[in-house]
Amino acid sequence: MNQVKGFRRIVNATRYSWQGLRAAWIGEEAFRQELILVLVMLPLAVWLGTDAVERGLLIGSVLLVLIVELLNSAVEAVTDRVGMERHELSGKAKDMGSAAVMISLINVAAIWGMIAAERFLL
Repeated sequence: MNQVKGFRRIVNATRYSWQGLRAAWIGEEAFRQELILVLVMLPLAVWLGTDAVERGLLIGSVLLVLIVELLNSAVEAVTDRVGMERHELSGKAKDMGSAAVMISLINVAAIWGMIAAERFLL
């Protein structure tokens, strides 16, 4: 098998990544909603964070939601590709992906809540 190497591999990987982001934007409403939320929260993170560590936590937590949502969407796509009939393992895989997204959102709420509380209440 002929493997692409070097700069061409980087170009291909970048193209595939953009295709994945485009597919998520077009086909996943949750991804669109979360991306819009991230775009709103990024300037707030810069304002709310008092130093680089806080800003990194705030920004990183919201970007993590997008990462987890992309992985959840990938699990759903593969599960649907295998078969659309109801199957216990398919349901479990989709539920676990959904749970991962929920935990990433709880992570955002916890980090943002702690930093906001420290800044405004303490």
